[in-house]
Amino acid sequence: MNHEKAAIKTTYFSIISNSCLAIIKGIAGIYGNSYALIADAIESTTDIFASFLVLLGFSYAKRPADKNHPYGHGRIEPLITFIIVAFLVTSATIIAYKSIQNIQTPHQAPAPWTLFVLSAIILWKELSYRIVLKKGKEINSTSLIAEAWHHRSDAITSIMAFIGISISLIFGKGFETADDWAALAAAGFIIYNSYLIFRPALGEIMDEHLYDDLVEEIRNASLEVPGILGTEKCFIRKTGMKYHADLHAIVEGTLTVVEGHDLAHKLKDHLLDKIPHLTEVFIHIEPN
Repeated sequence: MNHEKAAIKTTYFSIISNSCLAIIKGIAGIYGNSYALIADAIESTTDIFASFLVLLGFSYAKRPADKNHPYGHGRIEPLITFIIVAFLVTSATIIAYKSIQNIQTPHQAPAPWTLFVLSAIILWKELSYRIVLKKGKEINSTSLIAEAWHHRSDAITSIMAFIGISISLIFGKGFETADDWAALAAAGFIIYNSYLIFRPALGEIMDEHLYDDLVEEIRNASLEVPGILGTEKCFIRKTGMKYHADLHAIVEGTLTVVEGHDLAHKLKDHLLDKIPHLTEVFIHIEPN
């Protein structure tokens, strides 16, 4: 299975998971008198829309390079990630606003059975986080990694809801708003998590140097080509799930232009074969 198909399959998993959980959380929150669960349902609903955006991004990103986009269309991925972050911040703001309103309004404590619902949700969301994160790292997808952190943030907001409901039930009268304080704390965590998602996507857009391991891999693989004496500059830019490399290779200074040209092609072919997540390598020959 290629990277694009794996990413799409994983995103569908997220959509189905979040759809089911949004319904369960919403029903449990309404009938169990828990705004923390309702807040959780709101976050899961925004995650569904975010996942559809990720799917659209993958469809666009897999378009081949053309005259107007010589490096391909992969940069749509971090742009989609920015939109996902906007969804998260919006949901966190809504949750915080409603939490403050509920804290100021007297109400009943949540139903005890909501704790069992939350326990199952926490386990499932943590498992979903691990599944999606593993796939995101395997295929170098910024959007999938952001999608994974949606699952992790969902798990943590559910843990906060669990703690809030437990406090309100254990301590009784006067602690009914613990559930709402938990939802407010969850909103703060979502904001913080949004920054963690936003930062690497920004680095990708800005061509920030973040790929030391890949640079080292390219340098070592280059030395396997007969005639390559060493490497000098090596710059990496990420576009979607693939990488472009600009490499200065050191060769014997007595080579002819044709020999240097042929050697550059051999080096490029070797690197593309040796390192599958490289999609293009631009070689500049440096005489020794």
